[in-house]
Amino acid sequence: MLAFSGPGYLVAVGYMDPGNWATDLAGGSAFGYTLLSVILLSSLMAILLQALSARLGIATGRDLAQACRDHYSRPASVSLWVLAEVGICACDLAEVIGSAIALNLLFRLPLVVGVCLTALDVLAVMFLQKKGFRYIEALVIGLIALIGGGFLLEIIFSRPDLIGVLGGFVPRPEIIHNPEMLYLAIGILGATVMPHNLYLHSSIVQTRKYEQNAEGKGEAIRFATLDSTVALTIALLINAAILVVSAATFYTRGQHEVAEIQDAYRLLSPTLGVSVASGLFALALLASGQNSTLTGTLAGQIVMEGFLNLRLRPWLRRLITRLIAIVPAVIVTALYGATGTARLIILSQVILSVQLSFAVVPLVIFTSDRRKMGEFASPPWLKILAWLTTVLIAVLNAVLLYDTFQNWTK
Repeated sequence: MLAFSGPGYLVAVGYMDPGNWATDLAGGSAFGYTLLSVILLSSLMAILLQALSARLGIATGRDLAQACRDHYSRPASVSLWVLAEVGICACDLAEVIGSAIALNLLFRLPLVVGVCLTALDVLAVMFLQKKGFRYIEALVIGLIALIGGGFLLEIIFSRPDLIGVLGGFVPRPEIIHNPEMLYLAIGILGATVMPHNLYLHSSIVQTRKYEQNAEGKGEAIRFATLDSTVALTIALLINAAILVVSAATFYTRGQHEVAEIQDAYRLLSPTLGVSVASGLFALALLASGQNSTLTGTLAGQIVMEGFLNLRLRPWLRRLITRLIAIVPAVIVTALYGATGTARLIILSQVILSVQLSFAVVPLVIFTSDRRKMGEFASPPWLKILAWLTTVLIAVLNAVLLYDTFQNWTK
């Protein structure tokens, strides 16, 4: 089990990036513990899709990008590559802004300076990739532990209502009937599964050694699925912790409008009466942003090589992606400040939502195809769950996109 552990944690960081923080904070402050059920549902969908991704990589020896190149025409493959690159850059945008906000909160650096400093993580990626894959996994797991430890302390400080928390995991009809609650629920669900994680996971599970026969592949699929399930359960607990802290700190005290990360930082220590609460929050945010950039680098390489059979040096690939994210972030922060960055994070999540189905649909088709997968093709019950999840994601993302543009045009 330990031999196969690691890839799931690289994938899990995408489910606790700064883009998720905004929706979790807003959901907790506005509606208390009610939306915990939505976080649970979105995490179960993520566990299913990542298990399919690992199954594809191990059974076929091809990652999702390579499988698309094998299956579709050249124009279709290039189109899917462009969409995947747009998704990676949008995700990178949220991470750039999240890291810049954390640097601003911790060290009072101007947002524009913080955005520019995030380009330096290229050096960290270059160093770690020379050391080996296990070093990257160790750093990612360490940063996840930092985030989890920070929010464990925040929960202790905020002293949430345990009965209320447990009740929040039970779905309620009001989530559908209340338009504002439904909008936030769709935001949490629609932007939770990161499309580039599906490409990433199907590739990195192949870094483990296993026998290239039915027995060896079956064992690898079981342990890879266990690895990603445990890692995503930790991501579920961290996302739930963000919402619980927001609910226990702000909702219970009548502060229902805490929707921005900066507002939460500013109010945490005074509200809880614990001086280190805000500092821990900002430190966890910085760890979250930097963690996600590491996996974004790997996903970018996998997508480019898989779709185009083109390999760039890792530092050059990372620099290109980061510059594409930095340019709009610098412009918006310079012109509109903190409010503009919050809107830019939301926009990045909408872009991710639009792109998601273009990764999920091929994944479900390929893993259901016995000609590609052989005996490891999805059994009927898994196919049904996978297609239900696919349709649900597509519908929710369509509603999220429509509602977002309706709000922006008001």
